[in-house]
Amino acid sequence: MSPTLSKIRRAILSVTDKTGLADFARQLAQLGVELISTGGTAKLLRDSGIVVKDISELTGFPEMLDGRVKTLHPKVHGGILHRREDPAHRAAVAEHAIAPIDMVVVNLYAFEKTAAKPGVPFDDLIENIDIGGPSMIRSAAKNFHDVAVVTSPADYNSIAEEMTRSGGELSLETKWRLAQKAFATTAAYDSAIASTLERVTANGNFHLQPTTETFPKTLRLSFQKTLDLRYGENPHQKAAMYSDGSAAGVANGCQLQGKELSYNNIVDLQAAWDLAQEFSAPEDAPVCAIIKHTNPCGTATGKTLAEAYKKALECDPVSAFGGVIAVNRALDGEAAEEMHKLFLEVIAAPAFDEAAKAKFATKKNLRLVEVIATEEKWVLKNVSGGILVQDADIRPLQPSDLKVVTQRPPTPEETRAMLFAWKVCKHVKSNAIVYARDGQTIGVGAGQMSRVDSAKLGAMKAQLPLKGTVAASDAFFPFPDGVEEIAKAGATAIIQPGGSQRDPEVIAAADRLGLAMLVTGVRHFRH
Repeated sequence: MSPTLSKIRRAILSVTDKTGLADFARQLAQLGVELISTGGTAKLLRDSGIVVKDISELTGFPEMLDGRVKTLHPKVHGGILHRREDPAHRAAVAEHAIAPIDMVVVNLYAFEKTAAKPGVPFDDLIENIDIGGPSMIRSAAKNFHDVAVVTSPADYNSIAEEMTRSGGELSLETKWRLAQKAFATTAAYDSAIASTLERVTANGNFHLQPTTETFPKTLRLSFQKTLDLRYGENPHQKAAMYSDGSAAGVANGCQLQGKELSYNNIVDLQAAWDLAQEFSAPEDAPVCAIIKHTNPCGTATGKTLAEAYKKALECDPVSAFGGVIAVNRALDGEAAEEMHKLFLEVIAAPAFDEAAKAKFATKKNLRLVEVIATEEKWVLKNVSGGILVQDADIRPLQPSDLKVVTQRPPTPEETRAMLFAWKVCKHVKSNAIVYARDGQTIGVGAGQMSRVDSAKLGAMKAQLPLKGTVAASDAFFPFPDGVEEIAKAGATAIIQPGGSQRDPEVIAAADRLGLAMLVTGVRHFRH
């Protein structure tokens, strides 16, 4: 036997998730592996016609305390942990008649699934904290040179195939890969337990508090690397993408075609997707958001996606070149026909119909990504030495939020246009001013150090007439000059949060200029 290979002669199997276990155990048995098992796992194997030895036959001690104690025994952990090349270890296990255990097949009690149940009793949480399983996993992973530890049914087939090819042996490389996965498994498991039990109050009844009440005392994050990126924001920076393991969100999107996504593609894709999802209600019209460097250079609604795209493109066709697009519904062939005319980096949609796929197939480098919508709970931002966490900015405007503060109330058309502009403005880097008509951005002023400069920039960027537009501001006007600049551009109404010490002066300026103004009381800074 090669020093990098080891024969698997004896295995312990004790699993909660029994997916594929019987087939895997049968393959092990056919390779001459002695199988030892516990409780329900042993019953499943016997019911499947597989010969298995009870753990109590190995330990000489019965399972007890309602299954709390069954594998916590020297004949289990001594069999796993002793180093085969160490003469003293070999002598010790021989003296105590401890048989080597070469494989541990274990997955853990479903603690997270139990914790997710509404109103779960505290005792159920405690009983779903696995003790023997993590102990065996860690023992086997620690002694990976001699023991293979299998924690996921996804690995059964590859392990069985390798053992079949090698006459029952596994390579050191495979055992090390499995050990790494095992340590990650126990780390994530303990993290889930700690995060859940932090929300339990010792009030005599041990009550699990709702997750929305506070931020956790300790923030535990677990993500799996899904993609090594060519580089980060710039070529000298390295980068990778990690997933939370769900099926939803940009990080878990399904890329249908095109080159690898770059770091900047993904950042812009998130910005585009977030904006498109502002129009995700069933009653919302088709919408198209075109993003460049995380800012919308055009957003519009239409009767169809094709119409929405053409209107969005009219806002700033120069900046749209090389941009990223997101839409709020399945992208059809008509919209694809229009988008095909422009060089784009990425298009994201909940789905693409066959006509759209066929049209885009001629652009081999264009990335198409299907994304399942998800509501983000938190937003995280790195700072040196730590991390900032905040609730996601998902507060929709309510009718009660809207207050007319000017002598002239807005017309229904102006109100519709302002509500549209408000949704877009939320996704523009501060300071932000958005000029719009009903369902179409006309000019976007983004990321300026003064609000009046954002008003000037938005007007300067406009490719369509500004007369009769409305304007949205992501935060209050500190002086009347921003309002005066917006009126000079041709807008007739403004929506803004209010709250400035100079609100009376700002409102007076709006009245003097004949503008209507809605105040929301809600700010949407985006740094």
